[in-house]
Amino acid sequence: MKNHINKILIGITLLCVICGCKKYEQFPVDKVTINYVFDPRDSAGANAQSYLYGIYAVVPNGNNRVGGDYLDAASDDAVSSQTGSAQVTLMSTNAVTSQSFPAGENLWEGTNTGGTPNSFWAGIRLANEFIDNIGVVPVKGALPNGVGTRWVWQSEARFLRAYFYFELVKRYGGVPLLRNTVYNINDVIALPRSSFPDCITYIVKELDAIKDSLITAPLANPNDNYRITKGAALALKARVLLYAASPLFNGGNIDASNPLTGYSNYDVNRWTLAANAARDVMTLGSYQLDTAYRDIFLTQNNPERIMIRPGGNGIATETNNGPVGFQAASAVGNTSPTQELINSFPMQNGLAITDPSSGYNPADPYAVNSTPKRDPRLVANILYNGHTWLNTSLQTFEGGQSKPDLNTQQTVTGYYMRKFMGLFENTTTYSNHSSDWVVFRYAEVLLTLAEAENEAAGTPPADCYTQLYALRARAGIAPGTGNTYGVPQGMSTIQMRAFIQNEWRIEFAFEEHRYFDIKRWKLAQTVMNQPRTGVSIVQTGTTLTFNPINVLTTSFTTKQYFHPIPYNEILKDPNLKQNPGW
Repeated sequence: MKNHINKILIGITLLCVICGCKKYEQFPVDKVTINYVFDPRDSAGANAQSYLYGIYAVVPNGNNRVGGDYLDAASDDAVSSQTGSAQVTLMSTNAVTSQSFPAGENLWEGTNTGGTPNSFWAGIRLANEFIDNIGVVPVKGALPNGVGTRWVWQSEARFLRAYFYFELVKRYGGVPLLRNTVYNINDVIALPRSSFPDCITYIVKELDAIKDSLITAPLANPNDNYRITKGAALALKARVLLYAASPLFNGGNIDASNPLTGYSNYDVNRWTLAANAARDVMTLGSYQLDTAYRDIFLTQNNPERIMIRPGGNGIATETNNGPVGFQAASAVGNTSPTQELINSFPMQNGLAITDPSSGYNPADPYAVNSTPKRDPRLVANILYNGHTWLNTSLQTFEGGQSKPDLNTQQTVTGYYMRKFMGLFENTTTYSNHSSDWVVFRYAEVLLTLAEAENEAAGTPPADCYTQLYALRARAGIAPGTGNTYGVPQGMSTIQMRAFIQNEWRIEFAFEEHRYFDIKRWKLAQTVMNQPRTGVSIVQTGTTLTFNPINVLTTSFTTKQYFHPIPYNEILKDPNLKQNPGW
């Protein structure tokens, strides 16, 4: 199945050792062996630690990850502005096969732009090499609870392996479980896929086994703040169990007789397990909501971050996604948010724009010149006509500065993405800022608890409302009468479910949740078989007319709930079973 991966992984192993620490650059490449990496005389563990860095490097950075686009542009939240056949557009229009699945989201056998492997199988093999060999390295030091440093490192590698497995499972369903086995180039590998339940059980057991042998909180040193913590292990466990409890897998299996694609029965206790796992993260007392929504993505070491993928400092997000038309800040506006996403944001009083008492004004849909204002998360996530940007009132009306209609790449929906960018409302150019990718944050834990408790309890418990109040208060929604932040009272389970699903959408826009959320909720066949829409704004004098437009016809069939196993892998391993419909 992975013979070609085995070969290229030898190269990445050498690369991790040689490039991980500059002082080893002159070591002859043909002399770098596993015994050099895991050296029983290396009390500092420098070589092994460099190898561990290479495993961390396989964790994806989601910024413009899929062919230059955000994965959310393959959902109903955005479309690609790129001309030609963007990878996300192929995915959202059902124009892919097991032989031609877009490279950016083919994380079974993928390589990055530099040619080194970044598939999750690459990460699993690297982790297994580390787990099997770190025991010989006499690394000094220990945690306060007495766990030695080398075993802490081993637990970090086991976490990363569990993370890679889950990333595969949520895309493909059950996958082969290698456990600690490391196959060699000459091995004939013909492994079957393990069942979805077995994969979930394995991942959860791994996380339970390592949680107490990890550092307990992120390190203050920015150079080390990516390190896996107990909180990250518990957060991953909560996410795994939430997916396992969700409709796609929990009794809603698209092939009821196929254990690769989910459970054969519904079990409400799966929701209880997810709720308990979320509560375990909260009980740590290590995390809290950041007071400012935008700071989550710009300020390192803020209290909401549970796990990050370091991204360095730069302006790549602005260059790739910022609005066109600014000479001092050249940008190409790859990401065009949809009208469906914009409409999901309520007013600042917390009421949906469809609520007659919300105060929504169709003639001023973004509340630029009127009150009440929109949910402040709209301002933090979306650039719209009249939004202040680079010390200018943004023009996305037809013929405007940022929608010139001159045969150039620009927004196709009338909107640009704002999230992850620096505070450039009142500057005239872009400047470098932190661009870490946040893998887990505390807000996810709160919504996981709310969703799981709602499904487990039968009637929404008070705790569901508590988590929603906390998220909306931080967002800047007005408390309103009774401090309910616009959250309707006395909702049924079905009403609360829809409300929580919308809160996932607006809180985590562009963070690689929506694409998978509409699948795990089994909503994709509904929302992705409707046209993606935007707005064409016409300015006449000082009057703006907002005209709805269709920008893309998307398509979704049952088979798309899972990625196809790559055709090459099926050919190499006759024991692999392809996913339904592919």
